[in-house]
Amino acid sequence: MALPENINHQHALLTLNINEETLIKDALPGVDIYPLFLDNERGVWVVYAKFKAGVTLPNHYHTGSVHFYTTAGSWHYLEYPDQPQTAGSYLYEPGGSIHTFHAPEDGGGTEGFMVVEGANINFDADGNYVNIMDATSIEQLVIAAAKRMGIDNPRYYKPRGGVGLASE
Repeated sequence: MALPENINHQHALLTLNINEETLIKDALPGVDIYPLFLDNERGVWVVYAKFKAGVTLPNHYHTGSVHFYTTAGSWHYLEYPDQPQTAGSYLYEPGGSIHTFHAPEDGGGTEGFMVVEGANINFDADGNYVNIMDATSIEQLVIAAAKRMGIDNPRYYKPRGGVGLASE
């Protein structure tokens, strides 16, 4: 088999190192993130998140799958308290799943890397619809939080007829 002729020529690797990037604080209440890749068209969002101790996210339904790798601390779903996720845990969440994320109050917070396809449909404690969180809304939250921090152009990758930094 011959090397394909229709390859995507790159001038450099498309890489970000969170140790060299700015943490976007309070992108969501109690959640700081490093946005890495936000694709509004395909509905894919890739972030490294830091959850403060005691944070509980809204109960949410996934329209697509999630890959979550916990790198520090621990967390669990309120619906599955006997299955805590700790540093080193990889969790696959299939589309159609519903649950409520919680980082314990007694911990030092939780960190993890996630790849999300589709949207989270968020509900309140009574099961009423609240909002949708997807690549577009995450991007809007990142931009707004970055501006509050005095950052005009947060760095992350975003497809633009090819992939490039959103800040360029």
